[in-house]
Order: sequence, then structure tokens, then C-alpha cells
Amino acid sequence: MSEKSSERAEELVEVRRQKAEALRELGVHPFGTARPVGHTLADLGAAVAEIEDLPEEAGLAADAPRYELAGRILAIRDFGKGAFVRFRDRSFGEGQAFLKKDLLSADGRSDWDVYKKADLGDTLRISGPQFKTRRGDRAVLAEEFTLLTKALRAPPEKWHGLTDKEQRYRQRYLDLISNAEVREAFRLRSQAVSWIRRFFDERDFLEVETPMMHSLVSGATAKPFKTHHNALDLDLNLRIAPELHLKRLVVGGFERVYEIGRNFRNEGLSPRHNPEFTMLEFYWAHATWEELCQLTEELCCGLVKHLGVGKADAPYVIEYQGQEIDFSPGWPRRTMRELVLEKNEMLTAEDLLDAEKLRERARAVVEDDALHKSLNRLTAGELLAVLFEETVEAGLIAPTFVTGFPVEVSPLARKNDADPALTDRFELIVGGREIANGFNELNDPDDQRERFAAQMAAKAEGADETMDYDEDYITALEHGLPPTAGEGIGIDRLIMFLTDAASIRDVILFPLLRPSEGAGE
Repeated sequence: MSEKSSERAEELVEVRRQKAEALRELGVHPFGTARPVGHTLADLGAAVAEIEDLPEEAGLAADAPRYELAGRILAIRDFGKGAFVRFRDRSFGEGQAFLKKDLLSADGRSDWDVYKKADLGDTLRISGPQFKTRRGDRAVLAEEFTLLTKALRAPPEKWHGLTDKEQRYRQRYLDLISNAEVREAFRLRSQAVSWIRRFFDERDFLEVETPMMHSLVSGATAKPFKTHHNALDLDLNLRIAPELHLKRLVVGGFERVYEIGRNFRNEGLSPRHNPEFTMLEFYWAHATWEELCQLTEELCCGLVKHLGVGKADAPYVIEYQGQEIDFSPGWPRRTMRELVLEKNEMLTAEDLLDAEKLRERARAVVEDDALHKSLNRLTAGELLAVLFEETVEAGLIAPTFVTGFPVEVSPLARKNDADPALTDRFELIVGGREIANGFNELNDPDDQRERFAAQMAAKAEGADETMDYDEDYITALEHGLPPTAGEGIGIDRLIMFLTDAASIRDVILFPLLRPSEGAGE
């Protein structure tokens, strides 16, 4: 904001402060306490669905139903002895109140004088019957009017929408005030999370909560955020995943558990990455990865249909960033090896077991400098995963289960009985990005001990995304983890598809941002 604009804004604030003082003189606290509000604008439409069925003002009966409403003022149309005030309430509906000077000034009342101190952005409270205006619109005849909160700052751009993305993220409250599509996206997100909870509750899963602060880095291969507990003089990590704690609960007899919560990973920012994000993780004893695939398909298809985000003639087909994605049931399951061979025709099935052949191909396609430098120390399994990510993943648009992950990149997944070089693991890829990751859990304590040791060896050689050795978790496995399948689903990424959001920041209410210049953050 320019210095001149800033000065003008402060002048307007001073004008509004003067109006607030005038309200006090009228006996109205400009930042008053709450009063009960009995209705919403949605109730008006529910009470009388058709506007044609409403009486005009002159035809209002003395016993017509009265409505109590509150909301934020969007527009004022004043014509001397009367005014229409447009406002929005918690139902996200918009409506209007008709104010008459003689009615609001009757019997010595000062409601009309209170209205004259109103500005855009103020919170009003009205009560009265609804009627049909001469233009054929719905309105409430205000028999009472007051201001509940005086907005000292004017709304942005006169309600025409806040468009500066940086300001939208920093001042999400203004974004929500100004942009209807943003309010709808976050309303939809809330509905989606509620539906997911019902989905698991109905299938006898138990919702639990596990620690956010861990003494070890566990549950995934990622860099943690570190903190310190003063009283215990203990270094801690914000959790990168709740996995090992949830599986401890399965050992304890909670054989179907889930958690929807925040994870924290000390990684870069991108349209698909925010250091603080929401994950759904669930664990299902006596199930396999195949059953997880089926459950995941039911979950996602049901969510698309429940939210009504599909096309009118194809309820499972959504449009995302200009392309159609079909969520219709019957998602394919493809192995990582066959997909890599399809996109890298110079390789043979035998080459997929040859680290040097894979390394040569990886050098030709990897552009990231840090990843390119690390290729020399990667195993055949790790190189296969690199080739998948570099040459295959982005092209998988329709929901696809990718299976057969190498054991080297799956430190917590059970080995496949027929091919121990692979694990019983899958990822769900939609729109060229990972949405879910699931597998048969490793329940052999000796095998898990070896995997942890391999992680520690990799860390000693310079790998910075590894897990710590968790001896207590080994002990838990020695008490017996029943055959279990587990999965994590990225809620934010899923919501991006359901709301057609280009960036993860558009589906997180308060994404992490660099402090603005002069901010005291």
C-alpha cells in the first residue's frame, strides 16, 4: 500500500471511530455483548420458498411471522426516509432489510439514528416480517435495528473481491469476507472431513489422538521440525507421521483405528507442499493392502458423490484445472515395474534389477541437482522409485493404484512373500500426484530391527530423510502385531481436487508464509 493510500485509510478509520463514539452517545455500545439471534437468511427461504407467495409491504398482516437476524453489512442504498441494507449471515446467504425512518423513530426510539452511523462491514441485528418488494425481491421490514459491532476498517475493494494472493493468504479473514468461492471451498472442506469421519465410524473404526511431539523421528522418511521441552530438558520433534503410535494401539487391541490430524515436515514450499498439513491415517487388523485399495476407492468415490462436485450427467467426473478426472469405481492397479518399462522403452525387465543400467537412465532424466548428485549411492530399488517419480507419476491422471514398491523405499512395509525385493505396498496417484500411501504392515520384529538399522546406516552416509531407531516400537512388535494393513491419505491434496484448487495454500486456512516486512511475527 502506498504512503498516500495508507494515510487515506487511517483518515477513514478516524471517521469510523467518531461514528463509534456517536453510537455510545445514543446508548449503543459499538462493540457490544451478544444478543440471541433466532434465525438465518436460509430460514426465510425455507419458511416461504416462492417469493411470489410473499405479501407486499402494504399487505403484511399484524400477526405475520417475525424473524431475528444478524449479519455483516454489504451494501447500503439510502433514499432519504428509507433505505435498503444488504447483508450476509452465517448461512452464507445474502438478504436485505428495508428500513423506514418513521417506523424506526416511533415512540422516541433512536434506531434510525443508529442506522445513520452504519458503514459497510458493520455487524447489524434486525427483526421483523419478510415481504416482497416492488422489484419482486425478498426483504425483511426492520421493526428493530441496531449495530452489534462497528467495523473500524472498511472492507476491501467494496466487496468486489480480494484478488492479491499474498494478501489473501496473510489476511484470510478478508479473503473470506470478500470471496464467495473461498468461503464455499472451506465449507466444502469441513463437510468432507465430517463425511470421512462418518465413513470410518460406520465401519467400526475408532478415532484416536496420538502425540504431536516425538522424541524420535518416526513414521516416515522426512526432515522434522525440532523443539525443546524446558522442564524435562528434552529435545523433541514435531511429528512427521503418527504411524508407529497408531500401530502400538493395534498391538494393544484397538484393531481398527484412525486419526485425522496435523503432521509437520521441514521441507520446501510448493503448490503441493506446506510444512504443516492434515493427514488421515488408519490401521486395519486382519486386512491386506488389497482391501485397503477397495476401501480407499469407496471412500473417494463416495466423497465425490456426497459433495456433489461431479458433472451433472457424470457424478464421478470432476474438472480439475481444465482437465477432467474420472473417479468412477473400478480403478486400475499397476505395478511400478510395468509402468517404468512403459515409459522407458530402452530398459528391459532384466535392467530393472541392474543398478548400473537404472543409474544410467536416471542420470539422463533427473534434473534436480541434489538428487542427481545422490544417484551414485542409490540401490536398484531406490533408482527404480526415482525413475517412477521422474518419468511416470506426472502422467497418471485418472485414479491409479501403483503397487510393488521396492523394499529399500518402504522401511515399514511387509515384504512380498513371492518377491522379497518388493513390498506389499501401493500408492494412489491422481492428477499426477500421490494422494494415498498404504501397505501390509511389517510385523516381524527382527525384520523391522534390520530396516531401522539400514535407516541409521543411510543417515550415517549422509541421507537426511531417514527414521530413527525406535527400540520401544520393536518391543511392541515383540508383543505381537496382528497381520495389519495401514494407510495415510493427504486431506489437503484430496481437497485440492474437490475444490479445483491450483495450490495447497488455497485449501489451508492459514498457510505458512514468510513474515511480511515490519511484521512482529
